[in-house]
Amino acid sequence: MEKFWNRGLIIILLLAVAMPGFAKIFYSKNEAMVLAFGEGAQIETLSLFPDDQQVTTIQQSAKVKLDSGLFTFYVGKNKDKVLGYAAIETITVRTKPETLMIVLTPEGEIRKVHTLAFHEPPEYQPPERWFDQLNGKPLAELDFSKGIQGVSGATLSTRANVNSVRKVMAIFQVMVKPK
Repeated sequence: MEKFWNRGLIIILLLAVAMPGFAKIFYSKNEAMVLAFGEGAQIETLSLFPDDQQVTTIQQSAKVKLDSGLFTFYVGKNKDKVLGYAAIETITVRTKPETLMIVLTPEGEIRKVHTLAFHEPPEYQPPERWFDQLNGKPLAELDFSKGIQGVSGATLSTRANVNSVRKVMAIFQVMVKPK
């Protein structure tokens, strides 16, 4: 009986070692800021605390529930000129986290979305070119029923990504957008 348990334990250990590690970190926070705003840009942190009315407006616009009372934008500047805004969003796709950086123009349009880290199996990760279809789209058009194409095999990832982008854009429009 002891031999059976020893063999079972060895098989389990071998399987655990043979299982591939899916966690992939593509960029550090500092690398992400350079990616968003370029080398030498000054980065300022803009911390936002939405009140109840703002939370309601953001959730209605984004069609996503806010999970925190604090939101941070990184403002890229060059000699007091705003280059744009970036938000780093971590979301759970299926059971593991994904971290995106959503970069907005000074006016709040999507400039680029970058995957900073992805901990699900790689086949569930939308390719970078998938994110390009989001660039420049207004919040009202960020919907699969309005032309956003999904990715076969990455349905949960693409839905989570679109929700994150919608949330960032709604927060920007309610709390930051220059009047």
